[in-house]
Amino acid sequence: QVQLVESGGGLVQPGGSLRLSCAASGSFFRINTMGWYRQVPGKERDLVATITSHGITNYADSVKGRFTISRDNAKLTVYLQMNSLKPEDTAVYYCNADVNWGQNVWGQGTQVTVSS
Repeated sequence: QVQLVESGGGLVQPGGSLRLSCAASGSFFRINTMGWYRQVPGKERDLVATITSHGITNYADSVKGRFTISRDNAKLTVYLQMNSLKPEDTAVYYCNADVNWGQNVWGQGTQVTVSS
C-alpha cells in the first residue's frame, strides 16, 4: 500500500508564490514518474507537470516558465514551486505517482487559491 500526502496549498495574491510538497510512504519497490495535476469544479483533472526518476521534466504550456517541478528521491518527495501565480491557477492540486510496475497512486489533493 502506497500513500501520497500533499502539503503547501493555501491562499495567495496574484503574482505571489507557493511551494507544494508531496511525500510518499508505505510499501513499494520503486517510484517511477511523479507529477502534479489540478482540477477545478466541473472540469477534468489536467496535467501540470511531471518528472521521471531520472529528472526529466514535462510541463503544461500554461505553466511553463512559472512553475518548476523537482524531486528528492532519498526523501521520496516531489515538489512544485509555483511563481507568478494567476487567478486561473486556482484549483485543487493532486500529486500522482507511478509506483512499481504501473500502479497509479493519487494524493488527497490540496487547495490553491489565487485571489486578491
